[in-house]
Amino acid sequence: MRINSSTDYPYLCTGFVNIKHAHNQQTMRKRLFDAVIFDLDGVITKTALVHSSAWKKMFDDYLKEREAKKGETYREFTHSGDYLPFVDGKPRYKGVQDFLASRGIDLPFGDPSDTHEMETICGLGNRKDYAFNEILKRDGVGVYESTVRLIGELKSAEIRVGVASSSKNCAPVLEAAGLLHLFETRVDGVVSAELKLKGKPEPDIFTIAADNLGVSYGRTVIVEDAVSGVQAGQKGDFGLVIGVAREENAVELRRNGADVVVEDLEAVTIDSINDWFLHGLEDDKWSVSYHAYEPVKERTREALLAVGNGYFGTRGAMEETTSNQVNNPGTYIAGLYNRLSSKVGDRMIENEDFVNVPNWLPVTFRINDGEWFDFKRAEFLDFNKHLDFRTGVFSRRIVVKDADGKVSEIVSKRIASMADPHIASLQYQVTPLNYNGTITIRTGIDGDIINSNVERYKQLNQQHLRPVTEGIGGDTLWVSIETVQSAIKVAEAANHTVFVDGKPLSLTGRQFTGRSSAFLEYEVGVDQGIPVMLDKYVAIFTSRHDDVNDPLAEAKAAVSVNPGFDHVMAKSSKAWQELWEKIDVVIEGSRIDQKLLRLHLYHLMVSASPHNARIDASFTARGLHGEAYRGHIFWDELFILPFFNMHLPETARATLMYRYNRLPKAREYAAQHGYKGAMFPWQSGSDGREETQVVHLNPLSGEWGDDYSSLQRHVSLAIAYNVWEYYHTTGDLEFLKNYGAEMFLDICRFWMDKAQLNPVTGRYSIAGVMGPDEFHEQYHGSTEGGLSDNAYTNIMVVWAVDKAFEILALAGDQADAVKTRLGLDDQELAEWKRISRKLNIVISPEGIISQYDGYFGLKELDWNHYRQKYGNIYRLDRILKAEGKSADEFKVAKQADTLMAFYNLDESEVRLILEELGYNVRPDYLKENLDYYLARTSHGSTLSRVVHALLANMSGDRKLSWELYQDALSSDYNDIQGGTTAEGIHLGVMAGTILIAIYAYAGLNLRGERIRINPNLPEAWNSIAFNFLFQGNSLRIKVNEEAVEIFAARTKPGGVEVEIKGMVYSLSGEQELKVNLK
Repeated sequence: MRINSSTDYPYLCTGFVNIKHAHNQQTMRKRLFDAVIFDLDGVITKTALVHSSAWKKMFDDYLKEREAKKGETYREFTHSGDYLPFVDGKPRYKGVQDFLASRGIDLPFGDPSDTHEMETICGLGNRKDYAFNEILKRDGVGVYESTVRLIGELKSAEIRVGVASSSKNCAPVLEAAGLLHLFETRVDGVVSAELKLKGKPEPDIFTIAADNLGVSYGRTVIVEDAVSGVQAGQKGDFGLVIGVAREENAVELRRNGADVVVEDLEAVTIDSINDWFLHGLEDDKWSVSYHAYEPVKERTREALLAVGNGYFGTRGAMEETTSNQVNNPGTYIAGLYNRLSSKVGDRMIENEDFVNVPNWLPVTFRINDGEWFDFKRAEFLDFNKHLDFRTGVFSRRIVVKDADGKVSEIVSKRIASMADPHIASLQYQVTPLNYNGTITIRTGIDGDIINSNVERYKQLNQQHLRPVTEGIGGDTLWVSIETVQSAIKVAEAANHTVFVDGKPLSLTGRQFTGRSSAFLEYEVGVDQGIPVMLDKYVAIFTSRHDDVNDPLAEAKAAVSVNPGFDHVMAKSSKAWQELWEKIDVVIEGSRIDQKLLRLHLYHLMVSASPHNARIDASFTARGLHGEAYRGHIFWDELFILPFFNMHLPETARATLMYRYNRLPKAREYAAQHGYKGAMFPWQSGSDGREETQVVHLNPLSGEWGDDYSSLQRHVSLAIAYNVWEYYHTTGDLEFLKNYGAEMFLDICRFWMDKAQLNPVTGRYSIAGVMGPDEFHEQYHGSTEGGLSDNAYTNIMVVWAVDKAFEILALAGDQADAVKTRLGLDDQELAEWKRISRKLNIVISPEGIISQYDGYFGLKELDWNHYRQKYGNIYRLDRILKAEGKSADEFKVAKQADTLMAFYNLDESEVRLILEELGYNVRPDYLKENLDYYLARTSHGSTLSRVVHALLANMSGDRKLSWELYQDALSSDYNDIQGGTTAEGIHLGVMAGTILIAIYAYAGLNLRGERIRINPNLPEAWNSIAFNFLFQGNSLRIKVNEEAVEIFAARTKPGGVEVEIKGMVYSLSGEQELKVNLK
């Protein structure tokens, strides 16, 4: 039988076909799966067609009745147009609902006891059941012998077997077929009704069946023939989902969650299933794949499939595309910005943008004298995109048919070298599958581009580049451009080699140059089945102050010899392997969680790698993946830096040096507003000035309005926090003495100058700020932006002042030098202490910490009304403004605000600060505040779920923590905010989900002087393991339900102390410790 499986795992084809001829002894010694759960109709029995016939008879009769009674035009119910998309695999009444909805017919649900003459959802469903049983009585039950054979083999091998079906006729059908005795559990429509289970595509019937068998989902196989069924298998996080394509629906099954697709279970054996668990499942945890060309999702996938190395990142756009409504190629270089002015209404505004530099990807082909390959005109016969996290290789295989019937296979691979930050390589191969002729491959570099990734920026000037030079010499072409304002040159050069049937050719390509672009065309005559391949070797350099003086000369020299894609990939893969040994977080028990954690780890490295230790830049909010937020640097470092502190401290230090290098600008910014010290900008770019836009477009109303978000002065507190966390985790006292202390103390000076005494309360207030919430910009009705006594801000100010004295003590003999540089004396320090102990916090009698002074006077929002009206209310601020209202009127939040204090400091430290300020704190105040604010939060930022997940875990609500964590973990992968991922991944939430796995679930706590571990593994995870660095010690930890294991690869003299569940242990170099938890 033919196998339709992903080309990601070529061994699957051999594994599921030829494995019967090559018995895998190693596999059979250890069985890697425990159970197989089969769907009924179309998998075990030939009743799928009976169901289809029954549905058709019922619906056709009903539609004809409506035509006669209501004059509606009759349109018949068809198998492919109606049964498969709306009914197949679903519970009976759900199938009725979905089909009628597709025809715009609205009926009352009725009751399952309705007779089949009644015109209700249940009545029609029962009418279908009546028709099904009539056909069954007449024709009997046919079975698929290959399935019965496989079930017999499974039972002989003592592998558990179950059946899960939406059908309420499951038991009688199996009994009639003489198969009922084969299944150890049966979860069908009858059981579902009794247990109130959700139908497919929810996984309930499969998870209950697995639970009944006493097996884990990760070691269970699901066999399904319906799209809704494989979707359920994927949602249930099962170890293998096999799709049986009896309806010529292999592509649909594959794209909706089937790991392997077969036409019949004749192709499946116990050995082939075991082979998947031995190899395929592990590969799946290291990759992401897409199996269909879906234009509406292309831009999101371009962000998720980006390649990069920290120096530059390139979106996963297809080589043949240019920027259009569907696609958006983009390459971005760390720290490369340009400033432009644009007219908005009656005013000129200035924005500094992350620059989209020349596109090095372009490669396409044509057959004979035909048109260049065009996705809009092609018929796709096969389609696969695949990103391998282990190697950073993005590959694509498509099979297309043109208007003349010519079928071509196109295979491409690309990589941004992790071994050399300036190098990229691309391989592009075309194979004629049913024709002979001439294939022309066109390759080039296109610098005649603009920034076009973000729709709402298109009203603004986006022409950031001007041409410098372009040229071609032999097989090498180059383009050099310059940014129009920042005057940074960017040069890209590419060297090419053409192969036919694996042999290099010496060809003279036709040359084409234009404005900031250069192209070569290679023409090759080929026969059917003979591949033509292009190797493209690329170098990228800039004239930034931390790069090179002559980027064009460097680029041309770098590609003077083309070593070939395989050579570049081998060196880069080795560098990636070394990285993964440091950063990997290994999860056992959930394949999807493992995949997503590695997806996040991969994109962290694309955005900032060891190469960034030599780059004067920091973490942009959206990585090197798109133009959202203009590539600016916000407070997201607070969520990102802790990961780098414990894995790549040199990179972490470089991001803090980015801030230190812009300390003079922060001082200027504070002085411009009449304050001492350093006030860092909410949005930072090239030189550290405030880059926050002064107006903002509301895409719902189409109107521009004032933007007060620069008042989020708490970004300076995030920088201070990061300075301390970096020092505390790494023990880098040299950084603290020479750079960190100066930055930290100047930030404290700013806040102490900003705090003003309120003579009425006798406390100091900090006014004119915004908190992390972002929805609340000003007091309702005020003409000025800003609020007073944001609780998060004030709590963190107290923390910072306390830490300032600790930092001065650590600076030792250099403390006086730092104080002298700052003009800081003991009298001023004493004043800081006094002011910080009198900062104002508003707390209600119920123990709720007010987000800011005046918050409790706001109106409550009817959340149910807005959810019902709008569905997606993440950006509730925009919705309210479009209605003529303002979030400033209501108790609503975009994300955690007050609660951020607990995220940074934990409950005990916040309690201590509040008590030192003279406030009484209730025993359960964390949970009370979490419940209060969570109910009033829209989660308009993906970071919101990260914070709330950690706090829910901290407060003991494991279920809530897990739900929020799962939303955060999948937020970019599933693009839950409706298109924002297309503008760049959310780097903060990606790092945050990794840290929650480490901090909350593995229970690692590095806040004190010793390592503390208090595990709290989710039920879905069997174990978690990772490496980390702490104060010069290198350790590896593994946590499962039974024990904590720690290996000290390297420790400082005297060893390292580890506290596990309250017991303290000491470890020295290469010593291993295992502590039982039960």
